[in-house]
Formats: sequence, structure tokens, C-alpha cells
Amino acid sequence: MEDQAEELRAIMKEKKQAAAVVEPTPDSASRQNKKTRIITITSGKGGVGKTNVSTNMAITYAQMGKKVILIDADLGLANVNIMMNIIPQYNLYHVIRKQKKMSEIILDTEYGVKLIAGASGFSKIANLNETERVSFIEELYTLSDADIIIIDTSAGVSKNVLGFVAAADEVVIVTTPEPTSITDAYGIIKIIATEVDNLNINLKMIVNRVSSSTEGKRVADRMIQIAAQFLNLKLEYLGFIYNDPLVPQAVLRQKPFMIVDPKGKSSICLKHIVARLEKTDFNDSEGFGRFIRKLFGRDWS
Repeated sequence: MEDQAEELRAIMKEKKQAAAVVEPTPDSASRQNKKTRIITITSGKGGVGKTNVSTNMAITYAQMGKKVILIDADLGLANVNIMMNIIPQYNLYHVIRKQKKMSEIILDTEYGVKLIAGASGFSKIANLNETERVSFIEELYTLSDADIIIIDTSAGVSKNVLGFVAAADEVVIVTTPEPTSITDAYGIIKIIATEVDNLNINLKMIVNRVSSSTEGKRVADRMIQIAAQFLNLKLEYLGFIYNDPLVPQAVLRQKPFMIVDPKGKSSICLKHIVARLEKTDFNDSEGFGRFIRKLFGRDWS
């Protein structure tokens, strides 16, 4: 993993040196000054709602006026396009096979988010070799027109996942209050700490499907304490998402829950999470919005 990290840093250094040689135009200068923020969303186990979080977070950012690209990087069992009811002509399989560039497979969606679809049923691309993985991540850096790139990874601790973690500015781990989910979340945090700690990972956590704010905070406090005590790693709690019947209903309709009911409990929770990521306040005059603000607190420093 450290070899891969070194390769990634070398790639970025070469790109910066190449850019310095070219006489900048006003447009190119503004692009060079602009930083695309990469947020990788992952989990220790499947079935915790990671893809729902990724999809609806991307939509929330788009509604804030950001240029967002959502990448379904679950290489082998992709399903973001299913949640959006989109059938892509091309996907990441074609990029990995060198048949297409990443920029050539971007899809516009009706939600203001651009989508790069993953591929399902291809075991080979679910287990990329080192050269393929570095080449794939290098393609990410060609998407410099976006403000935000959100990467929805597969669950678990494969080398692919660690590659996307290493490429990110921020890593968000999704867990639930279930003991198996918590154990697996700690497992991936531990591997991140040992494999990519040299990259100073900005690690954050969302507790999904909670019955109360107290439950979410209890899980997060325990994880933060363990990460600090045993791994010497700082973990930030972004917030919780209620166990909301709206979410499975939205999945059945193949529409993001943020679109089905923007004022639903899960939607409001996620808006607060994005506001915390942005270190801003989410203003909502509705009673439930005020209630959630009190639960999350206002000290986001």
C-alpha cells in the first residue's frame, strides 16, 4: 500500500511539473487554482446504507450549487445507477479495459449530479492489480472540473478500497448500531490506520439507522475513544441518520430519498451531515429542523 501511495504522489508531482511548463491561459489558471475535493465513502460490511448515503450526499451538494461527480467504485457489485433508475451504456469496466476514458463515460442525471457508473458481475475488475489500480486512480485526477467527487466504494478492506481511501481528501465510514457493523467498522479503521496513516487521513463517521440521537452518539463516542486509545487516530463524528421507513420505500421506487421527501427525517439528517462537512449551518425553519440542530449541536469546530 505504501508503494501505491508513493506512486500516487509521484503521479501528482509529475502533473504539477507538467502544468508549470505550459503557459497558463486565464481559464487554465483558474482550473489550476481550483481544488477538487474527493470524499470516499466506505464501510466495514455491506448492507449498512453506504450507497444510499453516497447518492443522497451527492444530491445534497448539487442542491447547494456544487458541481458534483458521483463515482460508483463498487467494482463488481455496482448499484448506484439502480437507485437512480439509470441504465448506462458505458461504465468503469470500459475504463479499466482501456476502452474509454473516465471523462467519456460521465452521465448527466436529472438530479444535478454527474454519475460514473460501476460494473456488476465482473470479478476481475473487483480485484485490480497494482498497475490497474494506480492507472484507475490517476484517471480520477482528470475530473478536475468538479467541485466535489464522491466515491462510493465496495464494503470491506480490499486493496481497491484502500486505494480509494488513499486518494481521498476525506474518508467517511458508515456504520449502524448493530454489533457486527461496529466490529467491522473498527476493522476497516484499524487497517486504514496501519496501511495509509502516512497520508494523514481525514477520517469521519456516520451512524446510520439509529432509533435515537443518543444511540448514534453512544456508538460514535465508543468508536472515537477506541480509535484514539488503540490506534492513535482521530475520528470525527459527522452525525446520525434515523431508521426511516422512507429510505426503503425510496429504494423500491428507484428514487433517492432526498428527492422523494426533502423534509423527511433521513433527508434532514443528511443535510445536517453535509453542513457539518462544510462547517456551515443548515437553516430550516421547520420544527423538525430545529429539533435536529439541537441534537447535532452547533459547535462544529
